Amino acid sequence: MHSVRWKQAVEWLAAAATDPRACKREWDHGTGTALLAAGRYWDVLSVPDRLGLLALDIMWHDPLEVPGPTLVDVTARRVGFFLPPDPDSEWVGCGVRHVGRGSWVAVPPPYRPTGRLEWLVPPDGTGALHPPDALELALRKATGMLAVLAPVSAEPAGPEGR
Repeated sequence: MHSVRWKQAVEWLAAAATDPRACKREWDHGTGTALLAAGRYWDVLSVPDRLGLLALDIMWHDPLEVPGPTLVDVTARRVGFFLPPDPDSEWVGCGVRHVGRGSWVAVPPPYRPTGRLEWLVPPDGTGALHPPDALELALRKATGMLAVLAPVSAEPAGPEGR
């Protein structure tokens, strides 16, 4: 049963490649990553890792909302949320990047990490994605939490800092 799900996830992801067979060969025998076109089956919202990891944690706490595919780039320190394609969407925020039609995303296979890329939530093969409204709410909550945790001032507190 588990291998059937991985096969479905591989087929679903590879469908976004210009050549799905070459994509699967690259995953199995090449560098382990493939460049896939965004904007057809999914878009990606890329955010700084602290924000993205906190937002993902918030989404895991809602039993009615299972997070969609989520990718982390440990070198670039970014988290990518896969969501439905929407050429008219406008995601605004510090360090927020919306990747849609005309863009390409480096993607590892859903069954293992590759170098700097790793699935935090691998695709399940059903085509399930992050609901934009739930993702926006989680990102807003995470932004608020990070703002509370951030230092108010870079200056040291106390008499020695004056």
